[in-house]
Amino acid sequence: MSKRARRLAGLTVVAIFGAVVIFRVLSLRDPGAVPAEVQPRTSSPSPNVALELEGRGSAQEALLQLCPSGGRAKDQQQPPVRSSSEVPPAIAETQDQVEQVRELEFLHPVEAEPLSREALTEKLRNFAEQELPRGPLRRRGLAWETIGAIPEGTNLRDAHLDLLGSQVVGFYIPETEELFFLGSNDPSPLERYILAHELTHALDDQHFDLDRIDALSGKCQDDAVAAATAVVEGSAEASTVLVVQRFFSVSDQLELGSEAVATSQSTGDAPPFLVELAIWPYIEGLEFVSELQSRDGFEGVNAALRSPPITSEQVLHPEKYPSDEPQETDIPDLGPRLGGNWSDIDVQDVGEQWLSTLLDLRLPPDEAEAAAAGWDGGIYRAWSDGEKVAVVLTTAWDSSGDAAEFAEAMRGWFEPGQAAVASSHGDRALVFFASDQPTLDALVRAGSVN
Repeated sequence: MSKRARRLAGLTVVAIFGAVVIFRVLSLRDPGAVPAEVQPRTSSPSPNVALELEGRGSAQEALLQLCPSGGRAKDQQQPPVRSSSEVPPAIAETQDQVEQVRELEFLHPVEAEPLSREALTEKLRNFAEQELPRGPLRRRGLAWETIGAIPEGTNLRDAHLDLLGSQVVGFYIPETEELFFLGSNDPSPLERYILAHELTHALDDQHFDLDRIDALSGKCQDDAVAAATAVVEGSAEASTVLVVQRFFSVSDQLELGSEAVATSQSTGDAPPFLVELAIWPYIEGLEFVSELQSRDGFEGVNAALRSPPITSEQVLHPEKYPSDEPQETDIPDLGPRLGGNWSDIDVQDVGEQWLSTLLDLRLPPDEAEAAAAGWDGGIYRAWSDGEKVAVVLTTAWDSSGDAAEFAEAMRGWFEPGQAAVASSHGDRALVFFASDQPTLDALVRAGSVN
């Protein structure tokens, strides 16, 4: 399937499963000042710059400081007390169907609560409000704005909430084992589809402890979380497709299609970059799981849930799972070299998925996909003095040719007047972004090898 076709398919999936079921937003602790306003971008040259990767204050150290849990997984919550009420027959029937196709049995009952759209949206929004701190996401938004991933002035937290609110039709929380879905005790074909998806999460959680993803989240390992989530979503999608094929009548399947079209809602003003990142685990996760199923059946999927891929590259290229590991990448603290009162505002590990999604914003899909292939590690680090923003992205590649191809793609990706430069050196590529030209000039001087 081409990337463009996957995107179109993904819009359908997000319309049905817009709430990321293992809901985690990797946010950052609020360490201090937030830049007041990013200056307009201006044109910049493309000098050949090289970054000293040695020095005090590594990016990983900064990441641990910025990570909300300080690199520790969140405390486990106790599961809620389940009521003893009888499960409605239609829901019990779907549970049985999921057990059959998934080739696993529930270890204990799951209480699935059907809700109206209004109640479901309110419940998810209340949950999301606790998971989306304002300051950290404001700073990440400034880093993404400076890179050019989202429009200037985007409130990243509000964008997350709006996207979830417009698309939610069901979600499962591993920590509390709560399952909510858009539907009733007499579910329609679409509601049964949604229920089967969420019940697969509950079943997988009982056998493979999906809450383990929270340990990755606690360490702010963004790419690893995306990869693990892709397996979780891929398993749920694969099971749900089998439920439809085996247990839905022809008329049910036709009604399912009609309901899905009628239920589909606009993603509104959510930035395309954010929408694409939300779609990715469903589409690529299903392709990854399908590849595992073709080789080893569901036992291959079970193995991936026990030991998930550690990078999005492994999901995109199943032949690299599980043995291919990325190179280490790091960025020293350039804040002191920039002069003034510069400090870290954001650090994010960057995988092939993230880079491909970024490039796809402005380049043809096939070109973006090719330029991100060959990824072998990456991270960015962002600083601010309270007014201006500077970002350095460093990436490792399988070959010098791959690094040069990525740097060239980035140079073609920059908007006219954007304060940014890109270069490659051996199997490494560097991209410098800034909120204005003088800041970029200072960043290049700070990061250049003397």
